[in-house]
Amino acid sequence: MNVAIIDYGLGNLFSINNACKLVGLNTIITSDINKISKADALILPGVGAFGDAINSLNENNLTQTIYEFVRTGKPFLGICLGMQLLFSESEEFGSHKGLDLIKGKVVKFPTINKLGESIRVPQIQWNQIYAEDINRWNESPLKNISEGTYMHFVHSYYAIPEENNNILTYTEYEGIRYTSAVMKDNIIGIQYHPEKSAEAGINIYRNWANYIINKSY
Repeated sequence: MNVAIIDYGLGNLFSINNACKLVGLNTIITSDINKISKADALILPGVGAFGDAINSLNENNLTQTIYEFVRTGKPFLGICLGMQLLFSESEEFGSHKGLDLIKGKVVKFPTINKLGESIRVPQIQWNQIYAEDINRWNESPLKNISEGTYMHFVHSYYAIPEENNNILTYTEYEGIRYTSAVMKDNIIGIQYHPEKSAEAGINIYRNWANYIINKSY
C-alpha cells in the first residue's frame, strides 16, 4: 500500500518516513498532486508556525488536494502541527484560517497557572494520554495501547474541538486538560509525536498500517 507524506517545507518528514517503513508501509515524500491523489493513505506532518504552514499549503495548491483526498474516504493522518491544521482557525501569531476539516480552534497555553505560577511553554516532555471514550480508543490506531501511556510532546498551542465526539485522547498539562488526538470518519489527528514515542508510538503506526491494508484495527 502506498502512503504519501506531504512535503510542504514544514514537516518532520524523515522520522515519520522511517517509522512508516519500520511497520511495512511503502512511503513517498512528495508535493506532487497526482502522486498524493493516487496514494492509498496520506500523512500531513508539521512543525513550526500555523500561519506559515497553511500559507505553504495554499501556495503549493495542496489545500484542495487534501479536501479531495479526504472525500475519498481513504485514511488520513495529521501529526503535531498537521493535526492543528485540521481545525477551523488558530490564534498563533495572529488569526489564521485552517483546513476546517474539524470544527474548532487552536489556542496557546497560558503562561501562568491557576496558582499564579509560571508555566513552561512550549510543553517539551513525555506526557500521558487518556481515552475520551474507551470504545472509540479501541476502534482507532490506539488499540492495544494502554491508557496512561506516555507519549512525546513538543508544542505551545493546543486544539479545542467544537464537538466532543471528535476527541480521541486528552492529556493534562499544568492543570489544563486538552485534546491530544482527534478522530472523525477517516481522519486521525495526533498532537504528540508517535515516531518519537518509543515502541508504543510505533504501535500507533503499526495499527494504522493494519487499517490501511485490512480496513480494520
